Order: sequence, then structure tokens, then C-alpha cells
Amino acid sequence: MIGFSYIDTPILKFKKSIVKKCIKDLISNEGLVAKDISFVFCSDEYLLSINQQYLKHDFYTDIITFDYCDEVYISGDLFISVDRVIENASNNNVNFADELRRILFHGVLHLCGYKDKNVKYKTVMSAKEDFYLNLFKSDLIL
Repeated sequence: MIGFSYIDTPILKFKKSIVKKCIKDLISNEGLVAKDISFVFCSDEYLLSINQQYLKHDFYTDIITFDYCDEVYISGDLFISVDRVIENASNNNVNFADELRRILFHGVLHLCGYKDKNVKYKTVMSAKEDFYLNLFKSDLIL
């Protein structure tokens, strides 16, 4: 099951069925199986409090992924700051929908086992994000 919820931020209007299909297809393409994935959209302040409490980091971020995966079954909670997505889109000169898709795919790729803690891993992660953005570019979500 793939679900969406909101904490401390307005509800986003997007095509949930298309997002779910893209996420399932991404996971399947990676040779894995989608199980329970929860996307929680929230504010900067809410995500900052999670970052401080659980990761001991005192800075804003766009996404925090809690991985509950078991072998080939992909499960997790992904907390996404809508404020960061808006700012990232502006800073990177892309539209909100494209940046949101990138962040959604980024979080799911973490669940699939991809890391981004060093330059080598970031390069691989970015290439995977770009691959899936291109693969699903006709699937507009907003």
C-alpha cells in the first residue's frame, strides 16, 4: 500500500494513482516489490524537529526516509518538506511538479538501497533520479 498524509502543510493536489503507479514501477524496475510506503508531506519546521530528534542534525532538509525494508519488500515512511521542495524548485530553476517527482523518486531510491553520503554515491543516485524522471516524464502528477 502506498499512502499520502499531511502534517502542518496544505494538502497538495496531484494524481495519486499516477504517483502510486510510477513508484511501484520504479521499485519493480529495481527488482524489488512495493509493500507499505507512506509519504508524509510537512513543513520545514516539522521536518527539522524530526531531523533533530531522530538523526541529531540541526538543519533543514527536503526529505527524511525511514527504511523498514525486508529483503525484496520495500517499506518505509518518507517525510517531505513542501517548503524545501518549493525552495529547491526555485533555486534549481525547475517547476514544482518536477522537483516533487525528483524528491519522491529520491526517497524511494533510498528504500531501494541507494545512498548519497559521498560524491560517488551521489553521482549514482542522481543518475538514477534522472533515469526515472525521464522514464516517467509523460506521467504528469500535478
